[in-house]
Amino acid sequence: MLTRRTFLIAPIALAACKGSAADILQLSGTTMGTTYNIVAVDHEKAVSKADLNASVSQALAEVNAQMSNWDPTSELSRFNTSTSTEAQPVSPALREVMAAAQDVHAASDGQFDVALGPLIELWGFGARGATRAAPSDGEVIDALALTGHGAPVEVGADTLRKTHPDTQVYLAAIGKGYGVDRVAAVMERFGIGDYMVEIGGDLYTSGRNPDGLAWQIGVETPDAFDRSIQQVVGVSNRGMATSGDYRNYFEEDGVRYSHLLDARTGRPVTHTTASATVLAENAMLADAWATAMLTLGRERGLEIAEAQNLAVLFVERDGTTSDIRFKATQSSAFAALQA
Repeated sequence: MLTRRTFLIAPIALAACKGSAADILQLSGTTMGTTYNIVAVDHEKAVSKADLNASVSQALAEVNAQMSNWDPTSELSRFNTSTSTEAQPVSPALREVMAAAQDVHAASDGQFDVALGPLIELWGFGARGATRAAPSDGEVIDALALTGHGAPVEVGADTLRKTHPDTQVYLAAIGKGYGVDRVAAVMERFGIGDYMVEIGGDLYTSGRNPDGLAWQIGVETPDAFDRSIQQVVGVSNRGMATSGDYRNYFEEDGVRYSHLLDARTGRPVTHTTASATVLAENAMLADAWATAMLTLGRERGLEIAEAQNLAVLFVERDGTTSDIRFKATQSSAFAALQA
């Protein structure tokens, strides 16, 4: 189980397949504490669905074994359990994800931070389960001293090193996207060029859907009581992820606490941005940047998106009306991709 993010993206209008000259292979199941769905267009009708399913299952099992915070035997859990501050050898996969996380961290004002483990657990959003009670100021200060800003994880050529023995790494906001990319690689190995891989709302699409169009993806309206579609996005040869603040939270004394934590304060974010959707070259980066953009909020997030040429769709709560309404803002790169 890797995911902390609510499942905000719903694939729509996947196929009208009657009379198709190709085989439409659809696979689904559970992984990383959520579900996965795959649609693959086998033009040559040469792919064994059973063989494809076996390879997908193997790839997903490997990602869980490397990066799950919920599996105490995973490579990441063993790293977190260790109190050593010496460099520890890690698999190329874990090193790749940590290096990508480090890059997004540096480019996002430090707001994408995979070393927030002590804070995530303190606020009740981690592997130990919900507390549903806000921690004290002193507890937040103590946990902040163990997180990424105060105690970063150093990424070597093939190692990771804690700078504090109690540092804890959580890959919930990047590992699921990496899992999508690993499954996409399986599709490529089987010679499939038109496919969509989706895990818990994070996805990667290649080529065209069975109707010959870019894959049509619905971005959900960020309202916990309304599963309507905010916007339909055409996606081809890109990763896509959405992060939202409206399903994973708790309330205490009339105050709403989101699972999205400000890495500087150690507290849940309080701005009006409700969701952020990112299109990127792969699902891993889309996953990470979606969390970073939502944590930053629309104002600062849009500035960074323009500087980094990131394709981002922000959806904010409109506080100017008594009704629950939302307004959307696109970065230049997002608008260009949808033109």
